[in-house]
Amino acid sequence: MRVLLTGSSGWLGRFLAPALRAAGHTVTGLDIAPGPETHVMGSVASRAVVDRAMGLGIDAVIHTAALHKPDIARYPVSAFVDVNVTGTLNLLEAAREAGHDRFVMTSTTSLMISQAIRDEVNPAAVWLNETTGPLAPRNIYGVTKLAAEGLCRLYAADHGSNPRLACVALRTSRFFPEDDDTHARPSGENLKAIEFLHRRLTVEDAAAAHVMALEKAPEIGFGLFLVSAPPPFARADAEALKHDARSLILQHYPDAADLFAARGWQLPASLGRVYDPSLAAQQLGFRCRTDFAAVLQALRENAPLPFAHDPAYTSPSIAAPKH
Repeated sequence: MRVLLTGSSGWLGRFLAPALRAAGHTVTGLDIAPGPETHVMGSVASRAVVDRAMGLGIDAVIHTAALHKPDIARYPVSAFVDVNVTGTLNLLEAAREAGHDRFVMTSTTSLMISQAIRDEVNPAAVWLNETTGPLAPRNIYGVTKLAAEGLCRLYAADHGSNPRLACVALRTSRFFPEDDDTHARPSGENLKAIEFLHRRLTVEDAAAAHVMALEKAPEIGFGLFLVSAPPPFARADAEALKHDARSLILQHYPDAADLFAARGWQLPASLGRVYDPSLAAQQLGFRCRTDFAAVLQALRENAPLPFAHDPAYTSPSIAAPKH
């Protein structure tokens, strides 16, 4: 299949392009920034750019390009609407006109986080899945990604299309390599390791989920899936997670505290939210390969950590022209 991959120069794009080729697909990359996987330079906010890419011969679209939460400090609100909403609309229109039968979009768990969830005012950890709502995104990033999901739903429901354009939106949890811009302690690898308990996946798993979604989209029609490393907890653990997460973690992994301490790390005393990816396992047939147990196993073996951490990573969009 000839796949148009938007955001091909980004962190996900550089892993997704080779994963698609390994699955037998041909990849045409579209991005505002140059990169080894990018063939068409320009913004998805421009219909002319989208049409130019589509004219190269495309059978399906995987749309990962977006302005993200850190971009709020660099771009005006209107740019988020242009890229995240209008850009998605441009691609959906072009895909429908080209007679495609599948479209995959990268969304985000961030749009599920209201200010109250962010501030952890709840007396128990919040259990988050695809049924969580009503949604109240706390910033323009979340607002525009929620709108983009709505466009995918709308186009998948258009029974006038022949063939029908099936759309799958993947709400991925965290997989960025750089340091968190809001948490000072714990930081770096310690924070990322903890997040595999409740809100992180590897970029390799994120790429694999997109390849699976591309394959399964026509039989799904419209699908919205949360994609994250499977947590070891159950919904009944929500109160314990908020008030004594450390003890609960040690029930599942008795040597976790010692393994963390040997590296100068700390286990969390409290977890305020948990992402539940069970629907993706049930309906999409996808489960992340790397979880918290894999992190601990690497620590036991003194092996390389199974996730990327690069404090110096800079998004290619920073150096690219403003939208």
